[in-house]
Amino acid sequence: MATPWRHCWRWTIGSTSTGVLETICGFNGRSATFAASSFRGTGAVAGSGKEGLSSRPVNTTSIGNYILTSRHKSRLLYPTPKPCCCKRIHSDAKLKDPFSLAQKDLNHLYDDIKKELFVSKSELKSLCDYYFDGKGKAFRPMIVVLMARACNIHSNRDGDLLPGQRSIAMISEMIHTASLVHDDVIDGSDKRRGKTTINEVWGERKAILAGDFILSAASMALARIGNNTVVSVLSQVIEDLVRGEFMQLGSKENESERFKHYLEKTFKKTASLIANSCKAVSILVNSDPEVQEIAFQYGRNVGIAFQLVDDVLDFTACASQLGKPSATDLKLGLATGPVLFACQQFPELHAMIMRRFSTTGDVDRAWQYVLESDGVDQTNYLARSYCREAIRQISLLRPSPEQDALIRLTEMVLTRDKKSATIELVGGELTLTGVPKNRLCQATWMQC
Repeated sequence: MATPWRHCWRWTIGSTSTGVLETICGFNGRSATFAASSFRGTGAVAGSGKEGLSSRPVNTTSIGNYILTSRHKSRLLYPTPKPCCCKRIHSDAKLKDPFSLAQKDLNHLYDDIKKELFVSKSELKSLCDYYFDGKGKAFRPMIVVLMARACNIHSNRDGDLLPGQRSIAMISEMIHTASLVHDDVIDGSDKRRGKTTINEVWGERKAILAGDFILSAASMALARIGNNTVVSVLSQVIEDLVRGEFMQLGSKENESERFKHYLEKTFKKTASLIANSCKAVSILVNSDPEVQEIAFQYGRNVGIAFQLVDDVLDFTACASQLGKPSATDLKLGLATGPVLFACQQFPELHAMIMRRFSTTGDVDRAWQYVLESDGVDQTNYLARSYCREAIRQISLLRPSPEQDALIRLTEMVLTRDKKSATIELVGGELTLTGVPKNRLCQATWMQC
């Protein structure tokens, strides 16, 4: 039985196939400065009525305006509710804890992975089991489990996972970990998840082979699901990971193209796995392409926001918070969001970006320019915009505790702290309260 409505107003338009932020952030030929500075405006939120869609003016972003006034609206995925008189749409009590809801399905995740990686050769087994010690955050499998349950409930089933959906959660963690093993070799990293990296312990050659073996085991588990569409969707993830790594090796001379390049690389390296895993679990329970697109877009927007926050933390967090040394990206020659935004205020960064911060003193100067600019704030705002879109997407599904948990997950992505928080509808605006304002180094906290 569906849970009662918790929203004062539910957006009732369908998903879009092209990311709104990409359309604005350079994909339409405009500069990265425009991307960060033009997110403010007015729009309309869909209301309810027997005649169909109606609207009321609210203060929102121009992104929302683009979405809500688009001519290409899909059919409603769930009946439009009548507005209620309550002011608060979610409280800390109502927004379910993602970890608690997913825990039952993740309890034996790492044991199941080790079974998939079983080999008789002891050294290879030690290599493959090294990161599957049960101490990982299991962030991706958690999203996959919650999305699977939300899609199941939306499709008039109970929330229990199908065997194939449980396998996809496991496969997502295997693909992610294999990519980390390969990344550490490429970057020459010596620490990962608080441990010495595999390439430092066993050497680069064996690390590469271990990553390959984990991918092969994931591919075999994927084949056993027996759904060709799911196989195709998750195979795209591996292609995206390789393409994203190649994109990271280069940069663009043109600044607007450079920002587009950065966002596309971010999707391929980070968000594609989450987006396609969410889509895969929806395919197993629902043949409606609109439901599959909602699952994909939620994962895509959360994944990009996650990486944007990670890029901010490279400038604002110490090694103990982030789990890796600060300024790692600059030392690797990478120009992430804070640097690209800072480049608009400090053109001196352009030459440093093109030479990948390889000259003595480049890293320190670039670091200082970023801190003196609003690059951190603008990257944070961009991440919040992606999370707003993720919330809009998941809100199109039938209400469920898992849907609430996925909404709360967007707040956790932005803060990287699990703090008591409330999302309220205040003056027509979604507002996030109860979050520590100093968490991300002078970020301007706005509505989630």
